Amino acid sequence: MTQSNGIKLNIGAGTDILPGWVNHDVAALPGIDCVHDLEVRPWPWADGSVDEIKIYDVLEHLHEFIPSLEEIWRILRPGGICRVSVPYWNSWCAAADPTHRHTFHETTFQFFDPESPYCRSRPYYSKARFSIIEEAFIVVPFNPYLLIPGVGEIAVKSRWSKRVTGLLGNYFISSLIQDLRVTLRKI
Repeated sequence: MTQSNGIKLNIGAGTDILPGWVNHDVAALPGIDCVHDLEVRPWPWADGSVDEIKIYDVLEHLHEFIPSLEEIWRILRPGGICRVSVPYWNSWCAAADPTHRHTFHETTFQFFDPESPYCRSRPYYSKARFSIIEEAFIVVPFNPYLLIPGVGEIAVKSRWSKRVTGLLGNYFISSLIQDLRVTLRKI
């Protein structure tokens, strides 16, 4: 197996600087290697030059989600991985931040996965194609009102646990699911 010479890119790093990664942000903060406004396309990385992307708490701030996801697809090498964290559509944190422009549901990223009926029924939405290799609901009980010592984020990953949590979070308990974390592989 050959080693790739691509980079690892931490998009929207803020103060979460990752050693060995190219740390990006819109602000010239300490430890940021690349300052760029993601609303300006194309992004400053070459086609297929990135092995792995971490983009946590960024996509919800951008004006256009689909062109941004297409930029991720463009700069990732084939088989490259993108780890995404976004606010769940009905969570308190989705509504709390006045700079949020988008919220996300577990079906949102399925529109880019050719194995999904959502992508098959609407292939014209985008040329970007990803396999969803992992998906988790992030639950933080009683956050932000009552933080329980020793209880932090709970990642709900198994198929049946996600079905039950999704049912409860969509129909009965608003703000049960705080974030959606998805790992995508470029096709």
